[in-house]
Amino acid sequence: MKREVQAILLVLLGAAILRISLFSDTYLRYVREALGPYLIAAGLVLVALGALSAVAALRGSHDEDQDDHQGHEGHGHGEGHSHGPRIAWLLILPVATIFLVSPPALGSYTAQHAASAVAKPDTAARGFPALPAGDPLAMPLAEFDVRALWDTARPLAGRRVKLLGFATPKSGGGWYVTRLVISCCAADAMTYKAEIRGAAAPPAGSWVEVTGVWQPDGQSTQPDAVPALTAAQVVPVPQPRDPYE
Repeated sequence: MKREVQAILLVLLGAAILRISLFSDTYLRYVREALGPYLIAAGLVLVALGALSAVAALRGSHDEDQDDHQGHEGHGHGEGHSHGPRIAWLLILPVATIFLVSPPALGSYTAQHAASAVAKPDTAARGFPALPAGDPLAMPLAEFDVRALWDTARPLAGRRVKLLGFATPKSGGGWYVTRLVISCCAADAMTYKAEIRGAAAPPAGSWVEVTGVWQPDGQSTQPDAVPALTAAQVVPVPQPRDPYE
């Protein structure tokens, strides 16, 4: 049974990977979009290996049956073969869980328990490029934070900007619009946020598009500082296909 269980596990694991990468966008909850083709390739390889293992196991079982039959004819009796403990089938349970249950993307809970750390970029010494035209200017939240905290030319002063993110409550009252940024996978997620002023807080975790003007008052060039935005408009929006920046 050992080879049969191994084959089933390989097929199920490969099918689970294909389910979240080839047949849906679920993998975007866990890794960068660029890793999608690698996940698909890995899933196909696992399914193929599982199928080959299953074929080999069936052939081996057939050969064993023939040997047993010949042994019975030659000696009139034979000893039973042990096929391993039946508990080995329990190994299928975690794989089945992966296949059937898809944990959600990191969101409000993670952001509330993580500091917003905006490190000084290398480009700060050389100067930032000019911001593009647009009113309001749609910006990634991570870029907004970096510009607000580290761009000494203050190009955001007086500019209307539009930020997309999910709402997280602020300790002591108020709220933030927040995004999580990943380099490779959800395990390395970093939190970026902007304090929203002048607008009622939406439900925690709900996605919004906030249009407003940067408020430089009280900001300092410290990695744990959080820029503030006075909101002119807050519009509820669906969660984007890729929840990470």
